[in-house]
Amino acid sequence: MAELVTVARPYAEASFKAAFERKALGGVADGLALAAAIASDETMRSVLTNPKVSVSQKRELFFGVGGDKLDEEVKRLVGMLLDNHREVLLPSISMLFEELKHESERVVHAKITSAQPMDEAQRASIVGALEKQYGRKVEAEHAVDPELLGGARVQVGDQVIHASVRDALDHMAAALAR
Repeated sequence: MAELVTVARPYAEASFKAAFERKALGGVADGLALAAAIASDETMRSVLTNPKVSVSQKRELFFGVGGDKLDEEVKRLVGMLLDNHREVLLPSISMLFEELKHESERVVHAKITSAQPMDEAQRASIVGALEKQYGRKVEAEHAVDPELLGGARVQVGDQVIHASVRDALDHMAAALAR
């Protein structure tokens, strides 16, 4: 995985720079996400990795599925990747592009996991606190994990904020075991 990300980085950075200059970050991000989804599809992957299928057939199939939803820049990138048998990089390129886009827009992604479903006011409260703490806009996804017992766990990047009953019990158990 790390190797794919390393190889994909220059493609993502070049695509980001071109899209930023054209003020087309959203369209290119959407196109790359679609291209990554197409390339990740099990059936499509089996065709793309089949040595009996020519590059022109792969292009025709890929662009037939993607249709007009792919930005011209994304089509050029996908074509180049197909020509060089590097279509496996598309998911990594899309992920890296999205990270660059978020960084330029000063957006961080948070995953909020709570023991119970949260209402909109609770989510807004947590997101507001995170935006204040990080000084950036926060895009949050929410998940429910009953094993937390109560409270929530928030992950922003590699930082985790433990505020659940389960985490408190785990910390107590560790302290008592010492």
